[in-house]
Amino acid sequence: MTRVAKYSANGNDFVVFNSQIKKERSDLARELCHRQDGIGADGLIVIVPHEQYDFEWEFYNSDGSHADMCGNGSRACAHYAYNHALAPKSMNFLTGAGLIHAEVDENTPQSAMVLSELTPPKIIDEKITDKNALWWLLNTGVPHLVKFVDDIENFDIEEAREMRQKYNANVNIAKILADGNIRVRTYERGVEDETLACGTGMAACFYRAYKEQKIQNNIEVYPISGDTLYIGVNSKTITFKGRVKKTFETEWEL
Repeated sequence: MTRVAKYSANGNDFVVFNSQIKKERSDLARELCHRQDGIGADGLIVIVPHEQYDFEWEFYNSDGSHADMCGNGSRACAHYAYNHALAPKSMNFLTGAGLIHAEVDENTPQSAMVLSELTPPKIIDEKITDKNALWWLLNTGVPHLVKFVDDIENFDIEEAREMRQKYNANVNIAKILADGNIRVRTYERGVEDETLACGTGMAACFYRAYKEQKIQNNIEVYPISGDTLYIGVNSKTITFKGRVKKTFETEWEL
């Protein structure tokens, strides 16, 4: 039996455990993440040792597919690593998208404010016209389509599913509020549905708005979970901060 934890980062939930062995765990991800027959989660994170950095992660979506990066997952992972003495409060760990720096603040074993510096964003295409809208395709660790809308309540999931298949990217709609902050909704690959929050998706929406000079630096972003995230850019990349909580731990036969 192995001790596994479940974490929620703004409604984005993950099963997390650490192992000395790096191996393929797609089948295990599907088992653990299953909402009825398993623990239930959007993804599985496995922390494994690394010679140069504090650790390395394996990240799997709930369907067992690999993902290079997950913004909310990076914060949940950092909280777990610190509280299991796998890393200091200020840590560096390796993901499929590259090196991530994270900092744990206001910490208890059950909850913390955690900041992640995401991998440097890349604009892939800023002139995609589809479904009567102008989309940007960006990579903030994984690819994201972004369009701005006036009505954030109306998210066409079938359209999002079609766009996800056509461009092999996550799909986001965002609304810039009167106070300069942003609301975001995201359809995620691997989950194949809308999730309560997506860190790299919120970062992609922020970055498009920032590059188009529609917002200032260091703003609040609101996913449909109702939480508040704090996003900005520094001299290196996008910073992404929010609260993480451990919901429970249990024993599981892996």
